[in-house]
Amino acid sequence: MAGASLAAALAGEARVLLVEAEDVPGYHATGRSAAFWTESYGGPGVQPLTTASGPFLRENGFLGSRAALTIGRAGQEDQVRTFAERFASLGVQVELLHRPALLDHVPGLHEDWTLGALEPSCCDIDVGALHQHYLAALRSGGADLRCRMRLENASCDDKGWLLRFANGDEVRSDILVDAAGAWADEVAGIAGISRVGIAPLRRTIVQLRTAPEAPADLPLVLDVAEKFYFKPEAGRLWLSPHDETPSAACDVAADEIDVATAIDRLERVVDWRIEAVEHRWAGLRSFAPDRLPVYGFAPGNERFFWFAGQGGFGIQTAPAAAELAARLILGRDPGKVDPQPYSPGRFQSS
Repeated sequence: MAGASLAAALAGEARVLLVEAEDVPGYHATGRSAAFWTESYGGPGVQPLTTASGPFLRENGFLGSRAALTIGRAGQEDQVRTFAERFASLGVQVELLHRPALLDHVPGLHEDWTLGALEPSCCDIDVGALHQHYLAALRSGGADLRCRMRLENASCDDKGWLLRFANGDEVRSDILVDAAGAWADEVAGIAGISRVGIAPLRRTIVQLRTAPEAPADLPLVLDVAEKFYFKPEAGRLWLSPHDETPSAACDVAADEIDVATAIDRLERVVDWRIEAVEHRWAGLRSFAPDRLPVYGFAPGNERFFWFAGQGGFGIQTAPAAAELAARLILGRDPGKVDPQPYSPGRFQSS
């Protein structure tokens, strides 16, 4: 999603080549998303990008109503209130719900869950449609997409980059954009650019058949302590244990212990019976050390542009992030969102 969205934003303004190492674009994190847009997800530092992306996603039909409900047990009420106050102060609509209202939203909720923060603005995202939109837009704007092109060598001189790929192809480029997700630091290393410490973390999703069936109007339910989240999907339940297991950049798969952990945590939340584990998968969420994305030219190098470290919020922030990055690459005013918090220069030693 990162590469496709930025290539679409630049197409028509510059000659753009989007290079994909896999057989098809969107094979890794984009194709494994839990597919929601909620303004609190990723924290206050990410919220401006999420909020700024909302109008584009909504106006183009990529969002469907859902709502999000962040819940806490007895003893965690202060955490829920702090969560609600923090995001309300940023302009996010948040409503505190006590036990009777929680049951209206989550039937079968165990009695020790006592307080929740409801975000009515949360939506499902049609990730596939959004990704295809960007792929179509980049092509219509004159950009080129080439798959099965794994970068092996990158050298830069006063004429720009010479990029060599595993299939033997060579490409010359004025600017190299690193939108490689979990492989972002690896690409930087190949290019001789100082790495910023982007770490891939595994996140697991399990699809369950439950009795009763997950209600279609169930909100996205999240734990204030970040131990789980779940949402309905076509009569089934998508559940995550909110795991963040360090991993090498690879084609990651779900681990059985994480599947078991997810189920155990769900059983502590609702009294539904789990009838079957129908599907399980995992994706890599890549984070910079401060868990904010990295957008901008590498310090001292106006030919290498970071567009990485999107964590688990790269899809819900894609429109605003792509617009911000395109403006920076083209030397324009950054627009609605302040780029400073995301600058790669923040990792330089003082």
